[in-house]
Amino acid sequence: MDALLLGAWSFPALIALIFLRIPIGLAMLVTGLVGAWLVFGAAAPLLNQMKTLAYGQFSVHSLSIVPLFLLMGQFATLGGISQALFKAAEAFVGHRRGGVAMAAIGACAGFGSICGSSLATAATMGQVALPELRRAGYEGGLASATLAAGGTLGILIPPSIVLVIYAVLAEQNIAKMFAAALVPGILAALGYALVIAIVVRVRPDWAGTVAPVPWPERWRALAAVWPVVLIFGVVVGGIYGGVFTPTEGAAVGAVSTGLLAWRRGGLTRKSLKFAVESTASGTAMIFMIVLGAAAYNTFLALSMLPQELAAWVGSLGMSPFAVLWMVLLFYLLFGCVMDSLSMILLTIPIFFPVISGLDFGLPPEETAIWFGVLVLIVVEVGLITPPVGMNLFVIQSMAPGVSIRDTYRGVWPFVASDIARVAVLVSFPAITLFILRTFP
Repeated sequence: MDALLLGAWSFPALIALIFLRIPIGLAMLVTGLVGAWLVFGAAAPLLNQMKTLAYGQFSVHSLSIVPLFLLMGQFATLGGISQALFKAAEAFVGHRRGGVAMAAIGACAGFGSICGSSLATAATMGQVALPELRRAGYEGGLASATLAAGGTLGILIPPSIVLVIYAVLAEQNIAKMFAAALVPGILAALGYALVIAIVVRVRPDWAGTVAPVPWPERWRALAAVWPVVLIFGVVVGGIYGGVFTPTEGAAVGAVSTGLLAWRRGGLTRKSLKFAVESTASGTAMIFMIVLGAAAYNTFLALSMLPQELAAWVGSLGMSPFAVLWMVLLFYLLFGCVMDSLSMILLTIPIFFPVISGLDFGLPPEETAIWFGVLVLIVVEVGLITPPVGMNLFVIQSMAPGVSIRDTYRGVWPFVASDIARVAVLVSFPAITLFILRTFP
């Protein structure tokens, strides 16, 4: 079979394997190996590379950020940071209409700044905020939808593991990726808060309030979260300011968060062992996906599919923005059934050459960074898009008294907010690139 045709058919074959519940990393590894064997026979270049493929992938220094950020998230959970963030936000806005839900969004944004995972942010904040939302009289669908949407802030607010992986794949500067994602992440949180404000005014019976908190208690609640602000400022500010590399920043963040967890009594010998084991398990899962993607992407490169696809799209004469919207729609649809990391690893080697070959009126580096942030946002929208958004099921498992139909009904305004934000960021790339251009 022609190598190009085989490369084209490999993608639906891979999707079929994923739907058969074969682990994504293994599915990509098998597809890449079998495809190379069918094209080149026993002497396939990829098979010869297998003895060095794993070392070549995992010896990349930038990937050491992954376990460090995962460990940072584990320490943040042990340190009770999620509870402190929610209580501080609730103390200031909980007495307002929709204030408890807005506090949950703010806490998700704060926790995402030291976690880097959407599912982990949704699960952690669900445990903390869902009982409080129900106790305050919030309708079940609105409460669960709020936390599902807030969970997506986990990888939009830097630092973000998925942004690190994208930067490695697209050969971009990690610090610049973090800086570019900050403004869209803040816009996401503000957009969700606006949605809540509108919903509770249209349906006032869907939300209650809590009694105002005296100012002395507010200041005490705020004082409890200052270490989070300090850690975020040191890690992200230090990375972007050139004080240390992204890897060094991840190490500083992990150590700082660990000390905070120990200071608050959450880090014991037993919990430390659990945190390390969970980090090792999460890292192994991510690295298996990275290895599988490397094998599959090597096969795609040998088949010349990405290059031919880029040339074909260029020959169509379509508007660059029309092509971009088609790619983003693809990510939105498949983001409903695949996690963001797998989608990035699987598709960036295919779509990135296509986007890079189009003229958006931006320098190549800015195009790559802008596209990476857009992809990240759209994939995260898929996590809350019915009927199979992963964040919806994570929160649903914690809210047995809420029907999935109510959660679906409650999440649509948040999805609409996300799509509107994507439209704005596509139309005005300068918003995403604001920090990079202001502080080059």
